[in-house]
Amino acid sequence: MELLSGPALAWQQYRSLLRKNAALAWRHRRSSALQLLSSLLFIFLIFCIDRAVRSRFSYTTAYQNVRDPRALVAPPIPPCEDKFFVKTPCYDFLWSGGGSARVPPLVDAIRRNNPGRPIPAEKVLGFTTPDEVDAWLFANPMRCPGALHFQDINATQMSYGIQTNSTPVARRGTYEDPTFKFQIPLQVAAEREMARLILGDPNFSWTVGFKEFAHPATETFSTIAQAGPTFFLAIAMFGFVFQISALVTEKELKLRQAMSIMGLYESAYWLSWLTWEALLTLLSALFTVLFGMMFRFDFFLNNSFGILFILFFLFQLNMLGFAFMISTFVAKAASATTVGFAIFIIGFLTQLVTTFGFPYSNTYEAYYRTIWSFFPPNVFAQALNILGKATATPEDKGISWNQRKTCQSFETDCIITVDDIYIWLISTFFLWFILAIYFDNIIPNVNGVRKSVFYFLTPSYWTGKGGKMRGQSLFKCAVVLYHVFSCIM
Repeated sequence: MELLSGPALAWQQYRSLLRKNAALAWRHRRSSALQLLSSLLFIFLIFCIDRAVRSRFSYTTAYQNVRDPRALVAPPIPPCEDKFFVKTPCYDFLWSGGGSARVPPLVDAIRRNNPGRPIPAEKVLGFTTPDEVDAWLFANPMRCPGALHFQDINATQMSYGIQTNSTPVARRGTYEDPTFKFQIPLQVAAEREMARLILGDPNFSWTVGFKEFAHPATETFSTIAQAGPTFFLAIAMFGFVFQISALVTEKELKLRQAMSIMGLYESAYWLSWLTWEALLTLLSALFTVLFGMMFRFDFFLNNSFGILFILFFLFQLNMLGFAFMISTFVAKAASATTVGFAIFIIGFLTQLVTTFGFPYSNTYEAYYRTIWSFFPPNVFAQALNILGKATATPEDKGISWNQRKTCQSFETDCIITVDDIYIWLISTFFLWFILAIYFDNIIPNVNGVRKSVFYFLTPSYWTGKGGKMRGQSLFKCAVVLYHVFSCIM
């Protein structure tokens, strides 16, 4: 058997460890599938939230670009039961006529000619004066949405007043606008029948339409920007917890120590894990973007595919490096889930703060942003916020690949761009990876053995001299790797 050394041995160990990681993934294929496909579940949950939010905001056009508003033509007087929180029995409207003989026939015409729904006589209550109407409304709250007060001046003149409860109320997330729902229908009906009465023509045509002004969206809301950070962090946490658990298990069972004693290169060990997990992260990021496009989110359809894919990949890769570093402080594999849950809660809270604008605005000092950006979920949440605002309405075109370095027109405080976030995610990934290797060497292992805090300053660490292995040790190292791989399979 030819004994290898140097780069050739490191390459052999790297390939063996890579096969070992692949075997572990196949052995725990349910966990691997969950890590890859968890994005489908969480994007479906975001989809459900998005539909619920759209349903809640369906009563208003504040979140839409309205270019040609639809006219509200001849709205009928609605039944009193349609009013929120009404008490029954109720009345569609009350009226007072000052004792004029022309008012009761006028009220009957309003009832009969109500578009699409003649109003029964028992659903209308008449009084002589407005004061009597006020007394009845005070004694019977929430039993009538509005009242009409007529004043007969002469044969060609008649005036009227409308009395409604103008307080908007909400029920199950839906707001009721008393002006459009009750006041305008009463106004249209009263003026229509008064014109017919004064003109003496019961067939006089009366068509009135109301429409709002054309306007851009005065409010913006992106479900991805608001709820996405939490759910996408949860996707990354699957790989985060699995990675910590795998690294700590090898440390706890002394498998890695056995391989190290027999000559395992640290570079081969860490690079094998990095390569395998980076491959899973690549697939997970790809599936996340594809599933988002499958559910037809404007966020995924209008923003550049490359921007989104690289963002999700770099974020999950960053969390992978963070998991490498955290694993050096964990001694028991059973603690991996607890640590992962704690990181998730902290990430959820800091992302929530980031969504509200801290610290990526001119209001805060630069050092706040620098410190805040070291934690991966924070810059990721800011990226989702920027991309979400770029697709807040269906007409927004999103951000193209060439625009990733520039500030967008909707940003009043342009502190950080998508490209800056890429740089943060890449640089902090290397920081976590280097710290993982450093802490792994200076923190005592299961036998209490550790290296000096400044071990990397010694020439022997870089040249390999002073710790040269004999040929028999190299052979034993290969045998140990073979047995470890056989046990896993």
